[in-house]
Amino acid sequence: MFSNTILPELRSRWSKIQSKINETEADGCLIGGNVNLFYLANRIFSGYCYFANESEPLFFVKRPVNLQGDNVIYIRKPEDIPALLAERGIALPKTLLLETDELSYNEIARLQTAFSATKLLNATTLLRAVRTIKSDYEIELLRHSGKIHADCYREIPKLYRSGMTDIDFSIEIEKLFRQKGSLGLFRVFGNSMEIFMGSILAGKNAEAASPYDFAMGGEGIHPSLPVGCNGTKLTEGMAVMVDMGGTFTGYITDMTRIFSVGKLTELAYKAHQVSIEIHREIESIAKPGVATADLYQIALLKAEKSGLSDYFMGYKQQAGFVGHGVGIEINESPVLAPRSKEILTEGHVFALEPKFVIPGTGAVGIENTFVVNKNSVENLTDLEEEIISL
Repeated sequence: MFSNTILPELRSRWSKIQSKINETEADGCLIGGNVNLFYLANRIFSGYCYFANESEPLFFVKRPVNLQGDNVIYIRKPEDIPALLAERGIALPKTLLLETDELSYNEIARLQTAFSATKLLNATTLLRAVRTIKSDYEIELLRHSGKIHADCYREIPKLYRSGMTDIDFSIEIEKLFRQKGSLGLFRVFGNSMEIFMGSILAGKNAEAASPYDFAMGGEGIHPSLPVGCNGTKLTEGMAVMVDMGGTFTGYITDMTRIFSVGKLTELAYKAHQVSIEIHREIESIAKPGVATADLYQIALLKAEKSGLSDYFMGYKQQAGFVGHGVGIEINESPVLAPRSKEILTEGHVFALEPKFVIPGTGAVGIENTFVVNKNSVENLTDLEEEIISL
């Protein structure tokens, strides 16, 4: 099931998870969500990963067939697991860790009954905490994603044709990304968080408030997915924000650049320049030990001093953060927000997105993905940051 190349990396992850489990009162941990299974097995399968004591995890697989390995055990249903554990001399847990923030109520109840567990603890918080600190292996995947991501953005201007709508433009960009190897799936944590590949916001559509906790909204093309492009025709004096996810390696980089149809207002160019200046200031001080709330305040203060508070992180509805962690999902820790208690740590990877919405013109501002190194941060999405005329 595991190649010799990935096995050392996986064993390191298993060890981190086991250490976290040992800090709790749990006797076992059962994991079944796709994101966490990918993190622990480097592949998606239907089934569960089980941790007990100090042993390596066991992988209980329903599908696909023909996965092999010492730790791979095929099952038909989760109720098969207790007897298989008993065959290996592993006692059933009285206190069981489950991904209670992600599993349905029915599945949680079913698993608790199957394991005869008297108490449940939440594994979601534990697993997300471990995934927050990226290994060198993961950072290299993110670095590779960032390079492809930037290469795609370089080709965007030649995709534009006069008379296009934002949907037409988005389709061409999506096609480019898929041709460059994008997996298409944009993983987001939370049942009420949805998006398709990314977001293209043109003109007044950037002012539309969204029910989702994203930095920018957009009306969308249907009430069932109210985010992103809405059929706006790209016309003179309009800003076009391209915020497409870099989903090339299983690890996501986040990146935004602004394109314009003709010239924009002076206010739009001013706000965009402030976004760039916020990036440079945060880049200069971000390092291990710095509080993420302090980075948010730097961005907020810069917007206030520039007279741009009314447009910062939205216009009709303003987002309460200026950055977020990225990884297998687009919204991991740390979060750059005013009430965040998180401290930058080596191995953190975060997207910084100080953006502004200028009424009648559209959204401006850039977004880059950074990895926190020993004494500084590294930009993984390095590309021209000025507004690019289409």
